[in-house]
Amino acid sequence: MNIKTLGLPLAVAAFLALAGCSTPTVVTLQNGTQYLTKDMPKTETKDGFYEFEDISGAKVKVKADEVATVREED
Repeated sequence: MNIKTLGLPLAVAAFLALAGCSTPTVVTLQNGTQYLTKDMPKTETKDGFYEFEDISGAKVKVKADEVATVREED
């Protein structure tokens, strides 16, 4: 078999493997606001913020003091 024959199946397998790695997460703030994210947010950064992308694609940056919980979606 040549590389071209193996390329497409390998690319599909890699895509499926990466797609299975996402962990939908709910970030709840102290005021009750909830964000549903595609993936687990980055842990608290050096400047004291959580950074994540919600399911609509908007980038969100929240002070760590305002975050009540970060949990996987049920």
